[in-house]
Amino acid sequence: MSKEKTTYRDAGVDIEEGNRFVQLIKPLVKATKRPEVLTDIGGFGGLFALQSGKYKKPVLVSSTDGVGTKLKVAFMAGKHDTVGIDLVAMCVNDIIVQGAEPLFFLDYLGTGKLSAEKSVEVVKGISAGCVQAGCALIGGETAELPGFYSDGEYDLAGFTVGVADYDQIIDGSSITVGDRIIGLASSGLHSNGYSLARKVFFDKMGLGIDSLVDGFRGTLGDELLTPTHIYVKPLLNLIRDFNIKGMAHITGGGLLENVPRVLPQHCKAVIEKNSWPKAPVFEVLREAGNVDEEEMYRTFNYGIGMVLIVPENQCDDILSRLNGFNEKAYLIGEIAANDSGQQIVELV
Repeated sequence: MSKEKTTYRDAGVDIEEGNRFVQLIKPLVKATKRPEVLTDIGGFGGLFALQSGKYKKPVLVSSTDGVGTKLKVAFMAGKHDTVGIDLVAMCVNDIIVQGAEPLFFLDYLGTGKLSAEKSVEVVKGISAGCVQAGCALIGGETAELPGFYSDGEYDLAGFTVGVADYDQIIDGSSITVGDRIIGLASSGLHSNGYSLARKVFFDKMGLGIDSLVDGFRGTLGDELLTPTHIYVKPLLNLIRDFNIKGMAHITGGGLLENVPRVLPQHCKAVIEKNSWPKAPVFEVLREAGNVDEEEMYRTFNYGIGMVLIVPENQCDDILSRLNGFNEKAYLIGEIAANDSGQQIVELV
């Protein structure tokens, strides 16, 4: 009696679908290519020829991150072409704060059952984010893991590598009392605080993904899926021409926990709470969720996605340059002495 044959596809992994996916994303990957990229996708590793002659003492700077439970909103909305931008943004915004130009990016997509069309939508966002950041998408991994994820769901992780000259690395060590703090507006929630946001909007308020809320950009889903702003190109321009002493990407932990990461001892950041406008999404969260002020500043970016610390005598020129890049930038505070020896943010 012959035994029935069992295939990998029977177990839930469709290799042919994976191959089709790779072919579909090749044009998206090509759109991000830089001259230093030596390989197309499909090899075992991505090759990138660092142009070390451009730097006196090149230092590689790397970061990895994900999108978090913002993906849950994408699943609810059936919209997958923006979370890839978030994935790139969360990584490249982290390395630009140290003065590093992003060079290349890799992604990981894990799912229970691969849908080539849905995954292509995700990679469209990753490609768009790489173009915005000026980095090349040189590889990635798509893992089909039957039984590991709920139907229709996936997870994302991103990895970026950039370069900075050793003498040009921005580490906050030169920050001193009297320096000014500039805040660059966020595009919305970015990719942090979504567990709390989903609890307020969907559980407490009883809203749906297609609900309309006064002041929001389209539906609730549209507002929540607004991509994280990528600050790389304007900041590279500023680093070239100005003395940028410190930068902080305002992600999980908000202003209260991210700004102190770049402060020297005996310095504090005094931030004026009313020096920039808060988008309606934050105010609805605060009021409908009965979220106290400190929680808002610690959980969300609260309207400021990037912070720069600059010399007082360059502040006006830097603000003018940022406005020329169509960035919404605000003078939000200054650096003051702090006798406690701890790096803190003081809200006034």
